[in-house]
Amino acid sequence: MILVDSNILMYAAGVEHKNKARCVAFLERVAREEVDAVLDAEVLQEILHRYRSIKRWNDGKRVYDLARSLFPVVLAIDSDTLDRARILMEEQKHISARDAVHAAVVLVNGLEGICSFDKDFDKIAGIVRTEPG
Repeated sequence: MILVDSNILMYAAGVEHKNKARCVAFLERVAREEVDAVLDAEVLQEILHRYRSIKRWNDGKRVYDLARSLFPVVLAIDSDTLDRARILMEEQKHISARDAVHAAVVLVNGLEGICSFDKDFDKIAGIVRTEPG
């Protein structure tokens, strides 16, 4: 099972971009249950935050609802996950808090990795990053 980053959903839902077709195809594979994937609560928060901040709330609702329909399982961000994220941030000075939380979700839940275009995950020990393919 892999964690899916918010950028996959946003590229799929967004305007034409070099990553859009790959993301749409990947999410179609998720919908057909060919890919075992989940979201974490932080991914959903990122979608809400981003679309509200750019004043595109209607698009945000659409992306959020799509995410919830494709991914019925949403992993919680609990104290163990946040404690692990804090350790990762201490060890890896370059990573953001959001990336640390996603990485911690992968590690704490024993996931195979994360599907993301964010190459910062490549620098985190124990995290395998893949791109939609």
